[in-house]
Amino acid sequence: MVLAQDALLGLLLPFWQIVIGAVVLVAIVGSVHRLIMRGPSRMTTMMLISGGVVVGLTVIGVLWS
Repeated sequence: MVLAQDALLGLLLPFWQIVIGAVVLVAIVGSVHRLIMRGPSRMTTMMLISGGVVVGLTVIGVLWS
């Protein structure tokens, strides 16, 4: 019975990854819109910070998997 539960979670895992990815995408689009409204000086700094965060999360994801 435990194998059946693991198989079900294995099938649902890609779905949850898509949901999480969609939520992250919406958050990024919202923050980019706010940055555009604030002007170019803040955009440069935030783009550097955002790039660093993306690289950091990618490294953590690769090391974790």
